[in-house]
Amino acid sequence: MSPYPDWLNPGDNAWQLVAATLVGLMSIPGIAILYGGLVQRKWAVNTMLMAFTGFSLVLVVWVLWGFKMGFGEPIKLGPGILRAAIGKPHTILGSNNQEQAVIPLLDGLMPKFRFSETTLAYFQFVFAAITPLLFLGSVIGRINFKVWLIFVPLWSTLAYSVNAFLIWGGGWWSQMGALDYSGGYVIHLAAGTTGFVAAAIIGPRLARDRERAVPNNLPMAAAGAGILWLGWNGFNGGDPYFSGSDASLAVINTNLATAVAVLTWVIWDMLAGPARRPNFLGAVNGMIAGLVAITPAAGFVNSFGAMVIGLIASTLVWLSWNKLGRTRLFRKVDDTLGVVHTHGVAGLAGGMLVGILADPNIKVYLGTGGAADATYGGWLYGHNPKLLLWQAGAAATVIVWDAFITFAILKILSLFMSLRMPDDVLETGDVGAHEEEAYPDDTLVHAQSPVLRKPPVRAQAPVEQDGAEIPAKES
Repeated sequence: MSPYPDWLNPGDNAWQLVAATLVGLMSIPGIAILYGGLVQRKWAVNTMLMAFTGFSLVLVVWVLWGFKMGFGEPIKLGPGILRAAIGKPHTILGSNNQEQAVIPLLDGLMPKFRFSETTLAYFQFVFAAITPLLFLGSVIGRINFKVWLIFVPLWSTLAYSVNAFLIWGGGWWSQMGALDYSGGYVIHLAAGTTGFVAAAIIGPRLARDRERAVPNNLPMAAAGAGILWLGWNGFNGGDPYFSGSDASLAVINTNLATAVAVLTWVIWDMLAGPARRPNFLGAVNGMIAGLVAITPAAGFVNSFGAMVIGLIASTLVWLSWNKLGRTRLFRKVDDTLGVVHTHGVAGLAGGMLVGILADPNIKVYLGTGGAADATYGGWLYGHNPKLLLWQAGAAATVIVWDAFITFAILKILSLFMSLRMPDDVLETGDVGAHEEEAYPDDTLVHAQSPVLRKPPVRAQAPVEQDGAEIPAKES
Protein backbone atom coordinates (compact mmCIF):
# COMPACT_ATOMS: atom_id res chain seq x y z
CA MET A 1 0.00 0.00 0.00
CA SER A 2 1.05 3.58 -0.63
CA PRO A 3 -0.45 6.86 0.59
CA TYR A 4 0.71 8.66 -2.55
CA PRO A 5 -0.85 8.46 -6.02
CA ASP A 6 1.73 8.37 -8.82
CA TRP A 7 1.08 12.03 -9.71
CA LEU A 8 1.36 13.41 -6.15
CA ASN A 9 4.61 14.93 -4.87
CA PRO A 10 4.69 15.05 -1.04
CA GLY A 11 6.98 18.11 -0.99
CA ASP A 12 4.82 20.18 -3.33
CA ASN A 13 1.64 19.08 -1.56
CA ALA A 14 3.06 19.90 1.87
CA TRP A 15 4.34 23.32 0.77
CA GLN A 16 1.00 24.30 -0.78
CA LEU A 17 -0.83 23.39 2.42
CA VAL A 18 1.71 25.23 4.58
CA ALA A 19 1.63 28.27 2.28
CA ALA A 20 -2.18 28.25 2.38
CA THR A 21 -2.11 28.09 6.17
CA LEU A 22 0.27 31.06 6.31
CA VAL A 23 -2.13 33.05 4.13
CA GLY A 24 -5.03 31.93 6.31
CA LEU A 25 -3.17 33.21 9.37
CA MET A 26 -2.94 36.59 7.66
CA SER A 27 -6.74 36.75 7.89
CA ILE A 28 -7.35 35.17 11.27
CA PRO A 29 -5.79 36.27 13.46
CA GLY A 30 -3.66 38.67 11.33
CA ILE A 31 -6.22 41.08 9.87
CA ALA A 32 -8.54 40.56 12.84
CA ILE A 33 -6.02 41.84 15.37
CA LEU A 34 -4.33 44.38 13.07
CA TYR A 35 -7.62 46.08 12.29
CA GLY A 36 -8.92 45.35 15.79
CA GLY A 37 -5.98 47.30 17.21
CA LEU A 38 -6.14 50.15 14.72
CA VAL A 39 -9.80 51.02 15.18
CA GLN A 40 -11.31 52.95 18.06
CA ARG A 41 -11.76 50.98 21.26
CA LYS A 42 -15.52 50.80 20.85
CA TRP A 43 -15.26 49.01 17.48
CA ALA A 44 -12.67 46.30 18.25
CA VAL A 45 -15.19 43.47 18.79
CA ASN A 46 -17.27 44.41 15.74
CA THR A 47 -14.15 44.45 13.58
CA MET A 48 -12.89 41.07 14.77
CA LEU A 49 -16.34 39.47 14.42
CA MET A 50 -16.69 40.68 10.83
CA ALA A 51 -13.25 39.25 10.04
CA PHE A 52 -14.13 35.82 11.40
CA THR A 53 -17.57 35.71 9.79
CA GLY A 54 -16.24 37.00 6.46
CA PHE A 55 -13.62 34.24 6.41
CA SER A 56 -16.27 31.63 7.16
CA LEU A 57 -18.74 32.92 4.57
CA VAL A 58 -16.20 32.81 1.76
CA LEU A 59 -15.23 29.19 2.51
CA VAL A 60 -18.85 28.04 2.26
CA VAL A 61 -19.34 29.95 -1.01
CA TRP A 62 -16.01 28.69 -2.34
CA VAL A 63 -16.71 24.96 -1.97
CA LEU A 64 -20.33 25.23 -3.14
CA TRP A 65 -19.73 27.19 -6.36
CA GLY A 66 -16.97 29.85 -6.15
CA PHE A 67 -13.88 27.72 -6.82
CA LYS A 68 -15.19 26.39 -10.11
CA MET A 69 -16.34 29.88 -11.12
CA GLY A 70 -12.76 31.09 -10.71
CA PHE A 71 -10.81 28.04 -11.90
CA GLY A 72 -13.17 25.77 -13.81
CA GLU A 73 -14.61 25.35 -17.30
CA PRO A 74 -15.59 28.67 -18.91
CA ILE A 75 -19.11 29.83 -19.58
CA LYS A 76 -19.04 31.19 -23.12
CA LEU A 77 -21.26 34.25 -22.82
CA GLY A 78 -20.36 35.89 -26.10
CA PRO A 79 -17.45 37.24 -28.18
CA GLY A 80 -14.26 38.85 -26.92
CA ILE A 81 -13.81 39.04 -23.17
CA LEU A 82 -17.22 37.40 -22.64
CA ARG A 83 -15.87 34.22 -24.20
CA ALA A 84 -13.73 33.55 -21.12
CA ALA A 85 -14.85 35.79 -18.28
CA ILE A 86 -16.20 33.35 -15.70
CA GLY A 87 -16.31 29.64 -14.97
CA LYS A 88 -19.34 27.38 -14.57
CA PRO A 89 -20.53 27.29 -10.94
CA HIS A 90 -20.20 23.81 -9.48
CA THR A 91 -19.61 22.25 -6.10
CA ILE A 92 -16.39 20.46 -5.15
CA LEU A 93 -18.07 18.49 -2.40
CA GLY A 94 -17.66 14.73 -2.82
CA SER A 95 -14.94 12.10 -3.05
CA ASN A 96 -13.74 13.04 -6.55
CA ASN A 97 -11.91 16.06 -5.14
CA GLN A 98 -9.03 13.72 -4.24
CA GLU A 99 -8.10 13.54 -7.90
CA GLN A 100 -5.21 15.46 -9.46
CA ALA A 101 -5.81 19.21 -9.55
CA VAL A 102 -6.28 20.86 -12.92
CA ILE A 103 -7.21 24.33 -14.19
CA PRO A 104 -8.84 23.45 -17.54
CA LEU A 105 -7.78 26.49 -19.57
CA LEU A 106 -4.18 26.27 -18.31
CA ASP A 107 -3.79 22.54 -18.84
CA GLY A 108 -0.79 22.02 -21.10
CA LEU A 109 0.40 25.63 -20.67
CA MET A 110 2.13 24.97 -17.34
CA PRO A 111 3.49 21.90 -15.52
CA LYS A 112 0.96 19.40 -14.26
CA PHE A 113 -0.08 19.95 -10.67
CA ARG A 114 1.42 17.45 -8.27
CA PHE A 115 -1.26 17.69 -5.62
CA SER A 116 -5.00 17.11 -5.37
CA GLU A 117 -7.93 19.38 -6.14
CA THR A 118 -8.58 19.80 -2.42
CA THR A 119 -5.12 21.32 -1.97
CA LEU A 120 -5.61 23.73 -4.89
CA ALA A 121 -9.10 24.65 -3.69
CA TYR A 122 -7.94 25.42 -0.15
CA PHE A 123 -4.92 27.37 -1.37
CA GLN A 124 -7.09 29.53 -3.61
CA PHE A 125 -9.75 29.86 -0.91
CA VAL A 126 -7.47 31.72 1.50
CA PHE A 127 -6.79 34.30 -1.22
CA ALA A 128 -10.52 34.68 -1.84
CA ALA A 129 -11.17 34.97 1.90
CA ILE A 130 -8.67 37.71 2.68
CA THR A 131 -10.02 40.06 0.01
CA PRO A 132 -13.29 41.04 1.77
CA LEU A 133 -11.35 41.31 5.02
CA LEU A 134 -9.08 43.88 3.41
CA PHE A 135 -11.88 46.13 2.17
CA LEU A 136 -13.55 45.74 5.55
CA GLY A 137 -11.01 48.37 6.61
CA SER A 138 -12.83 50.96 4.50
CA VAL A 139 -16.26 50.61 6.12
CA ILE A 140 -15.45 49.85 9.77
CA GLY A 141 -17.41 51.90 12.25
CA ARG A 142 -20.79 52.10 10.53
CA ILE A 143 -21.65 49.19 8.17
CA ASN A 144 -24.69 47.18 9.25
CA PHE A 145 -23.54 43.71 10.32
CA LYS A 146 -26.48 42.07 8.51
CA VAL A 147 -25.46 43.85 5.31
CA TRP A 148 -21.94 42.49 5.75
CA LEU A 149 -23.29 38.91 6.01
CA ILE A 150 -25.13 39.31 2.68
CA PHE A 151 -22.63 41.48 0.82
CA VAL A 152 -19.61 39.19 1.27
CA PRO A 153 -21.10 36.09 -0.43
CA LEU A 154 -22.59 38.17 -3.26
CA TRP A 155 -19.39 40.10 -3.89
CA SER A 156 -17.22 36.97 -3.72
CA THR A 157 -19.46 35.34 -6.33
CA LEU A 158 -19.98 38.23 -8.73
CA ALA A 159 -16.69 40.15 -8.41
CA TYR A 160 -13.88 38.01 -6.99
CA SER A 161 -14.64 34.91 -9.06
CA VAL A 162 -14.65 37.00 -12.25
CA ASN A 163 -11.33 38.66 -11.35
CA ALA A 164 -9.76 35.29 -10.55
CA PHE A 165 -10.97 33.62 -13.74
CA LEU A 166 -9.97 36.48 -16.04
CA ILE A 167 -6.40 36.68 -14.74
CA TRP A 168 -5.57 33.39 -12.97
CA GLY A 169 -8.01 30.83 -14.31
CA GLY A 170 -6.93 31.05 -17.94
CA GLY A 171 -9.55 33.68 -18.80
CA TRP A 172 -9.39 36.47 -21.35
CA TRP A 173 -6.74 38.68 -19.73
CA SER A 174 -4.59 35.66 -18.98
CA GLN A 175 -4.79 34.69 -22.64
CA MET A 176 -3.80 38.20 -23.67
CA GLY A 177 -0.67 37.95 -21.52
CA ALA A 178 -1.49 40.03 -18.42
CA LEU A 179 0.53 39.04 -15.36
CA ASP A 180 -0.47 39.03 -11.71
CA TYR A 181 1.78 36.74 -9.73
CA SER A 182 -0.19 36.59 -6.46
CA GLY A 183 -3.01 39.11 -6.49
CA GLY A 184 -1.92 42.71 -6.91
CA TYR A 185 -4.97 43.10 -9.15
CA VAL A 186 -7.23 40.17 -8.22
CA ILE A 187 -7.00 40.91 -4.49
CA HIS A 188 -5.52 44.31 -3.65
CA LEU A 189 -6.69 46.55 -6.47
CA ALA A 190 -10.08 44.89 -6.10
CA ALA A 191 -10.12 45.55 -2.34
CA GLY A 192 -9.09 49.19 -2.77
CA THR A 193 -11.74 49.80 -5.42
CA THR A 194 -14.51 48.01 -3.55
CA GLY A 195 -13.68 49.61 -0.22
CA PHE A 196 -13.69 53.14 -1.63
CA VAL A 197 -16.99 52.68 -3.48
CA ALA A 198 -18.63 51.00 -0.48
CA ALA A 199 -17.44 53.78 1.84
CA ALA A 200 -18.91 56.39 -0.50
CA ILE A 201 -22.29 54.65 -0.67
CA ILE A 202 -22.61 53.76 3.02
CA GLY A 203 -21.53 57.21 4.12
CA PRO A 204 -19.07 58.43 6.75
CA ARG A 205 -18.69 57.56 10.42
CA LEU A 206 -20.01 59.92 13.06
CA ALA A 207 -18.20 63.25 12.86
CA ARG A 208 -16.64 62.89 16.31
CA ASP A 209 -15.37 59.42 15.44
CA ARG A 210 -13.65 60.74 12.32
CA GLU A 211 -12.07 63.56 14.29
CA ARG A 212 -10.87 61.28 17.08
CA ALA A 213 -9.90 58.13 15.16
CA VAL A 214 -7.30 56.97 17.68
CA PRO A 215 -6.02 53.36 17.58
CA ASN A 216 -7.00 51.48 20.72
CA ASN A 217 -4.03 49.10 20.94
CA LEU A 218 -0.83 49.63 18.96
CA PRO A 219 0.99 46.56 20.36
CA MET A 220 -1.94 44.43 19.17
CA ALA A 221 -1.77 46.12 15.77
CA ALA A 222 1.98 45.40 15.68
CA ALA A 223 1.33 41.70 16.27
CA GLY A 224 -1.21 41.66 13.44
CA ALA A 225 1.15 43.52 11.13
CA GLY A 226 3.95 41.04 11.90
CA ILE A 227 1.69 38.09 11.11
CA LEU A 228 0.73 39.81 7.87
CA TRP A 229 4.37 40.35 6.85
CA LEU A 230 5.59 36.82 7.53
CA GLY A 231 2.35 35.26 6.31
CA TRP A 232 3.09 36.90 2.97
CA ASN A 233 5.82 34.28 2.51
CA GLY A 234 2.99 31.85 1.84
CA PHE A 235 1.08 34.44 -0.18
CA ASN A 236 3.84 34.84 -2.76
CA GLY A 237 5.94 31.74 -2.07
CA GLY A 238 3.04 29.41 -2.78
CA ASP A 239 1.96 30.88 -6.08
CA PRO A 240 4.31 29.05 -8.45
CA TYR A 241 2.33 25.98 -7.23
CA PHE A 242 5.62 24.12 -6.77
CA SER A 243 8.28 24.32 -4.07
CA GLY A 244 11.05 25.19 -6.54
CA SER A 245 13.56 27.98 -6.99
CA ASP A 246 10.96 30.49 -8.18
CA ALA A 247 9.12 30.07 -4.89
CA SER A 248 12.34 30.85 -3.02
CA LEU A 249 12.94 33.93 -5.16
CA ALA A 250 9.39 35.13 -4.54
CA VAL A 251 9.92 34.86 -0.77
CA ILE A 252 13.18 36.85 -0.68
CA ASN A 253 11.76 39.44 -3.08
CA THR A 254 8.70 39.84 -0.86
CA ASN A 255 10.79 40.60 2.20
CA LEU A 256 13.25 42.87 0.37
CA ALA A 257 10.53 45.02 -1.18
CA THR A 258 8.75 45.30 2.16
CA ALA A 259 11.87 46.25 4.11
CA VAL A 260 12.70 48.99 1.60
CA ALA A 261 9.10 50.22 1.64
CA VAL A 262 9.05 50.49 5.45
CA LEU A 263 12.28 52.50 5.49
CA THR A 264 11.13 54.68 2.60
CA TRP A 265 7.90 55.63 4.37
CA VAL A 266 9.70 56.39 7.63
CA ILE A 267 12.20 58.63 5.83
CA TRP A 268 9.39 60.45 4.00
CA ASP A 269 7.66 61.05 7.34
CA MET A 270 10.89 62.48 8.77
CA LEU A 271 11.59 64.71 5.76
CA ALA A 272 8.14 65.87 4.68
CA GLY A 273 5.50 64.51 7.05
CA PRO A 274 3.13 66.83 8.93
CA ALA A 275 5.13 66.45 12.17
CA ARG A 276 8.55 65.81 10.56
CA ARG A 277 9.04 62.75 12.75
CA PRO A 278 8.72 58.99 12.31
CA ASN A 279 5.72 57.11 13.66
CA PHE A 280 4.71 53.47 13.94
CA LEU A 281 1.48 53.76 11.97
CA GLY A 282 3.46 55.19 9.07
CA ALA A 283 5.83 52.24 9.21
CA VAL A 284 2.87 49.85 9.07
CA ASN A 285 1.46 51.70 6.05
CA GLY A 286 4.85 51.43 4.37
CA MET A 287 4.98 47.72 5.16
CA ILE A 288 1.56 47.11 3.62
CA ALA A 289 2.44 49.19 0.55
CA GLY A 290 5.57 47.12 -0.02
CA LEU A 291 3.82 43.79 0.50
CA VAL A 292 1.00 44.73 -1.85
CA ALA A 293 3.20 46.17 -4.60
CA ILE A 294 5.56 43.18 -4.77
CA THR A 295 2.63 40.75 -4.88
CA PRO A 296 1.97 40.95 -8.65
CA ALA A 297 5.71 40.85 -9.38
CA ALA A 298 7.36 38.58 -6.80
CA GLY A 299 8.35 35.72 -9.10
CA PHE A 300 8.85 37.78 -12.26
CA VAL A 301 11.47 40.34 -11.15
CA ASN A 302 15.00 40.02 -9.82
CA SER A 303 15.83 41.09 -6.29
CA PHE A 304 17.09 44.53 -7.31
CA GLY A 305 13.81 45.04 -9.13
CA ALA A 306 12.00 44.06 -5.92
CA MET A 307 13.84 46.78 -4.02
CA VAL A 308 12.95 49.32 -6.71
CA ILE A 309 9.29 48.31 -6.44
CA GLY A 310 9.40 48.79 -2.66
CA LEU A 311 10.91 52.26 -3.06
CA ILE A 312 8.56 53.46 -5.81
CA ALA A 313 5.38 51.98 -4.36
CA SER A 314 6.00 53.30 -0.85
CA THR A 315 6.68 56.76 -2.24
CA LEU A 316 3.54 56.73 -4.40
CA VAL A 317 1.34 55.52 -1.57
CA TRP A 318 2.89 58.06 0.85
CA LEU A 319 2.05 60.82 -1.64
CA SER A 320 -1.43 59.41 -2.19
CA TRP A 321 -2.07 59.21 1.55
CA ASN A 322 -0.65 62.61 2.48
CA LYS A 323 -1.46 64.68 -0.63
CA LEU A 324 -4.26 63.05 -2.61
CA GLY A 325 -5.96 62.04 0.63
CA ARG A 326 -6.41 65.72 1.52
CA THR A 327 -8.30 66.60 -1.64
CA ARG A 328 -12.03 67.26 -1.48
CA LEU A 329 -13.12 63.87 -2.90
CA PHE A 330 -10.96 61.81 -0.57
CA ARG A 331 -11.92 63.89 2.46
CA LYS A 332 -15.59 63.42 1.61
CA VAL A 333 -15.36 59.61 1.27
CA ASP A 334 -14.60 58.13 4.70
CA ASP A 335 -12.23 55.25 3.93
CA THR A 336 -11.61 54.38 7.58
CA LEU A 337 -8.18 52.74 7.32
CA GLY A 338 -7.13 54.15 3.93
CA VAL A 339 -7.51 50.88 2.01
CA VAL A 340 -7.76 52.72 -1.32
CA HIS A 341 -4.21 54.00 -0.76
CA THR A 342 -2.39 51.04 0.80
CA HIS A 343 -4.07 48.39 -1.36
CA GLY A 344 -5.59 50.13 -4.37
CA VAL A 345 -2.72 52.46 -5.27
CA ALA A 346 -0.02 49.98 -4.24
CA GLY A 347 -1.65 47.11 -6.16
CA LEU A 348 -1.97 49.23 -9.30
CA ALA A 349 1.61 50.47 -9.00
CA GLY A 350 3.01 46.97 -8.55
CA GLY A 351 1.02 45.60 -11.45
CA MET A 352 2.19 48.30 -13.82
CA LEU A 353 5.81 47.93 -12.67
CA VAL A 354 5.68 44.27 -13.73
CA GLY A 355 5.35 45.52 -17.30
CA ILE A 356 8.59 47.46 -16.85
CA LEU A 357 10.74 45.34 -14.52
CA ALA A 358 9.87 41.71 -15.36
CA ASP A 359 13.27 40.04 -15.87
CA PRO A 360 13.48 37.55 -18.79
CA ASN A 361 16.34 35.80 -16.99
CA ILE A 362 14.03 34.74 -14.15
CA LYS A 363 12.83 31.20 -14.87
CA VAL A 364 9.33 30.59 -13.55
CA TYR A 365 9.17 27.05 -14.98
CA LEU A 366 12.02 25.12 -16.62
CA GLY A 367 11.55 23.86 -20.15
CA THR A 368 11.91 20.11 -20.76
CA GLY A 369 12.19 18.02 -23.90
CA GLY A 370 13.48 20.93 -25.93
CA ALA A 371 10.74 23.32 -24.80
CA ALA A 372 11.72 26.87 -23.83
CA ASP A 373 11.81 28.00 -20.22
CA ALA A 374 8.78 29.98 -19.03
CA THR A 375 10.08 33.56 -18.65
CA TYR A 376 8.63 37.06 -18.94
CA GLY A 377 10.34 40.27 -20.01
CA GLY A 378 9.41 43.85 -19.26
CA TRP A 379 9.97 47.09 -21.13
CA LEU A 380 13.22 47.83 -19.27
CA TYR A 381 14.80 44.76 -20.84
CA GLY A 382 13.97 45.80 -24.39
CA HIS A 383 10.81 43.76 -24.71
CA ASN A 384 7.65 44.84 -26.46
CA PRO A 385 5.77 47.45 -24.39
CA LYS A 386 2.55 45.55 -25.10
CA LEU A 387 2.85 43.99 -21.65
CA LEU A 388 2.29 47.44 -20.17
CA LEU A 389 -0.86 47.76 -22.25
CA TRP A 390 -2.15 44.40 -21.06
CA GLN A 391 -1.37 45.32 -17.46
CA ALA A 392 -3.27 48.59 -17.81
CA GLY A 393 -6.22 46.87 -19.48
CA ALA A 394 -6.49 44.20 -16.79
CA ALA A 395 -6.33 46.87 -14.08
CA ALA A 396 -9.06 48.93 -15.75
CA THR A 397 -11.28 45.85 -16.02
CA VAL A 398 -10.92 45.07 -12.31
CA ILE A 399 -11.58 48.69 -11.31
CA VAL A 400 -14.64 49.16 -13.52
CA TRP A 401 -16.22 45.77 -12.87
CA ASP A 402 -15.68 45.75 -9.11
CA ALA A 403 -16.90 49.33 -8.74
CA PHE A 404 -20.05 48.46 -10.70
CA ILE A 405 -20.75 45.24 -8.78
CA THR A 406 -20.17 46.92 -5.42
CA PHE A 407 -22.47 49.81 -6.33
CA ALA A 408 -25.18 47.48 -7.66
CA ILE A 409 -25.18 45.11 -4.67
CA LEU A 410 -25.28 47.86 -2.08
CA LYS A 411 -27.95 49.87 -3.91
CA ILE A 412 -30.16 46.79 -4.18
CA LEU A 413 -29.63 45.90 -0.52
CA SER A 414 -30.48 49.48 0.47
CA LEU A 415 -34.00 48.93 -0.92
CA PHE A 416 -34.65 46.33 1.78
CA MET A 417 -32.43 47.28 4.71
CA SER A 418 -30.35 50.09 6.11
CA LEU A 419 -26.70 49.91 5.07
CA ARG A 420 -25.67 51.69 8.26
CA MET A 421 -26.15 50.86 11.89
CA PRO A 422 -28.55 53.23 13.73
CA ASP A 423 -26.99 56.37 15.21
CA ASP A 424 -27.55 55.20 18.80
CA VAL A 425 -25.55 52.05 18.03
CA LEU A 426 -22.85 54.12 16.32
CA GLU A 427 -22.59 56.07 19.57
CA THR A 428 -22.05 53.01 21.76
CA GLY A 429 -20.19 50.76 19.32
CA ASP A 430 -19.64 47.14 20.34
CA VAL A 431 -21.93 47.35 23.36
CA GLY A 432 -24.87 48.45 21.25
CA ALA A 433 -24.11 46.13 18.34
CA HIS A 434 -23.04 42.96 20.15
CA GLU A 435 -23.38 43.50 23.92
CA GLU A 436 -19.65 42.88 24.23
CA GLU A 437 -16.59 45.01 24.87
CA ALA A 438 -12.96 44.36 24.01
CA TYR A 439 -11.68 45.89 27.24
CA PRO A 440 -14.41 45.79 29.91
CA ASP A 441 -13.53 47.16 33.33
CA ASP A 442 -14.76 45.72 36.62
CA THR A 443 -17.58 48.22 36.95
CA LEU A 444 -19.30 46.74 33.92
CA VAL A 445 -19.79 43.34 35.59
CA HIS A 446 -22.59 42.81 38.09
CA ALA A 447 -21.35 41.79 41.53
CA GLN A 448 -23.27 38.52 41.72
CA SER A 449 -24.19 37.76 38.13
CA PRO A 450 -21.65 38.42 35.38
CA VAL A 451 -24.10 40.02 32.98
CA LEU A 452 -22.82 42.40 30.34
CA ARG A 453 -23.88 46.01 30.79
CA LYS A 454 -26.59 47.24 28.44
CA PRO A 455 -26.06 50.35 26.30
CA PRO A 456 -26.63 53.68 28.07
CA VAL A 457 -30.20 54.97 28.06
CA ARG A 458 -30.62 58.66 27.41
CA ALA A 459 -33.76 59.19 29.49
CA GLN A 460 -36.17 57.23 31.70
CA ALA A 461 -39.44 58.09 33.35
CA PRO A 462 -39.34 58.67 37.13
CA VAL A 463 -40.12 55.61 39.25
CA GLU A 464 -41.92 55.27 42.55
CA GLN A 465 -40.47 53.57 45.61
CA ASP A 466 -42.45 53.28 48.86
CA GLY A 467 -44.89 55.88 47.61
CA ALA A 468 -42.21 58.48 46.90
CA GLU A 469 -41.17 59.55 43.46
CA ILE A 470 -37.40 59.45 42.90
CA PRO A 471 -35.52 60.43 39.73
CA ALA A 472 -34.38 57.65 37.46
CA LYS A 473 -30.66 57.07 37.10
CA GLU A 474 -28.83 56.70 33.84
CA SER A 475 -28.14 53.05 33.06
